[in-house]
Amino acid sequence: MIPAALVAGLLLAAPARAAEARFDWFDYQGHDPAGALAGVVAGPGEYRNPILTGFHPDPSITRVGEDYYLVTSTFAYFPGLPVFHSRDLVTWTQIGNAIDRPTQLDFSGLGLSRAVFAPDITWRDGTFYILNTCVDCGENYYLTAKDPAGPWSDPVWIKDVAGIDPSFFFDDDGRTYLLNNGEPEGPALYQGHRAIWMQEFDLKAQKPVGPRKVLVNGGVDLSKKPIWIEGPHILKKDGWYILTCAEGGTAEGHSQVVLRSRDVWGPYEPYAGNPILTQRDLPRNRPNPVTSAGHADLVDTPSGEWWASFLATRPYAGDFYNTGRETFLLPVTWKDGWPVILENGREIPLTHARPKLPPAPPARIPLSGDFAVREDFDGPDLGPHWMTLRTPKSVWRRFAGGALALQARAEPLGSKGQPSYVGRRQQHMDATAATRVDFTPAHDGDRAGLAALQSEDFFYLLSVGRDDGRRVVRLERRTGEGEPPHGTVVAQAPLPANGPVDLRIEARGGRYDFAYATRPGAWTTLVRDADGTMLSTKTAGGFVGVTFGLYAYSPEPSE
Repeated sequence: MIPAALVAGLLLAAPARAAEARFDWFDYQGHDPAGALAGVVAGPGEYRNPILTGFHPDPSITRVGEDYYLVTSTFAYFPGLPVFHSRDLVTWTQIGNAIDRPTQLDFSGLGLSRAVFAPDITWRDGTFYILNTCVDCGENYYLTAKDPAGPWSDPVWIKDVAGIDPSFFFDDDGRTYLLNNGEPEGPALYQGHRAIWMQEFDLKAQKPVGPRKVLVNGGVDLSKKPIWIEGPHILKKDGWYILTCAEGGTAEGHSQVVLRSRDVWGPYEPYAGNPILTQRDLPRNRPNPVTSAGHADLVDTPSGEWWASFLATRPYAGDFYNTGRETFLLPVTWKDGWPVILENGREIPLTHARPKLPPAPPARIPLSGDFAVREDFDGPDLGPHWMTLRTPKSVWRRFAGGALALQARAEPLGSKGQPSYVGRRQQHMDATAATRVDFTPAHDGDRAGLAALQSEDFFYLLSVGRDDGRRVVRLERRTGEGEPPHGTVVAQAPLPANGPVDLRIEARGGRYDFAYATRPGAWTTLVRDADGTMLSTKTAGGFVGVTFGLYAYSPEPSE
């Protein structure tokens, strides 16, 4: 849950007489036509990929005894860095967020795909560590916690280590090493030329010590001009230091590679069969493709099995996907001392035999497969999967008589501020989000409703508003930075002067439908088959996926 301390720790309380929109409930339903068309249903003893659907990129995983913990990127969403727990590697529950206090990091003024990139979670001697980069807001840092559910510490900033994707390696001699992606030692030889660096780290002094050394220059074969070597992790097995990294960027050329050495400082030799995971060489017209696979992290089980979590995407056409980069799971096979996730030329399976671990009961809020969830807003807090845009500076939401009340503030959705918006991920190609809003706009320009948002520059907003003194339901669309902060009006229709209105957005791959109802169940379609590809990463750019969210706005200052 979003902790009550968050509200108590903020600077300002919402004015008692501020205009509010009340949301009685929120429904989300989702299924994937790819699974239905291909008959992809996990049978007895199987699980279904991805294990975390929707925008859950850059997974990092660690084991403590029989418990597994996983974190993913959230960029400029708040709270950030969700922490998940599992005992079977398949069924996951979000137990908190590592960034859940406004005092920890400040995302003010940042684009939605900036801020927290690629976390790494590890454990040693009773303490959990999350290393991370806050892009444009402080660079590299780490957090600590005794309980992975939190609270997590304030950031410990790592000075004089530029780059991204930091991680710790704890050697069995007690030493700690800090790895990360950075610029090469000399001038970059081509666009995307990067290096993997390492330096010893003093945990007591909370700083790197000794010389900093390049372990990998460019990638596994510099002559081929590999791009974006990043996401480094070291593990030690059978006397070998195994270094795994992502290579090729996070789009369709993404991959995972491995190198190894008998000495932690190298030299590291690459595996002749690299990459150990990729989908880039497969036919683009294959059915139900999984693409852009990489950024893996390996973990073992008590019985000696090895598994890899990694990111990949599921396009609905070409390279178009709105659900962002998701978290997948596959077993690791060791071949002559080398870890292999998937042989080259093989497709990532959508179902697979489960790990040899006791199956966990279904999660209360599912994270994989087809599912439906309902939020009744009976408090006391929103669940940990709800997010706002950037770090809050004031309190603008409250629970009120079984509803979520949002203060209508003069902070537009299409800005780099902190609007009155709370959202949850779109987790399926075909998904429906619906809500009931009670809002009486007092000014032309007031609006409150339901958004499908990819970034501050690309979104649809279905809202109750006012036009020339009349209450209306309106669909607006923003398709770029140069447009007005709420975009342009696509369609609108008159509404009764008061009373609740139900709003619904249906996603069908690259098409979205928008409907409203003034009586429960009596839906009227306002717009059908709107272009959903504008919400894709291919069109909008960035590193996030679509969220469905509740929003309130007024251009007039609160009374």
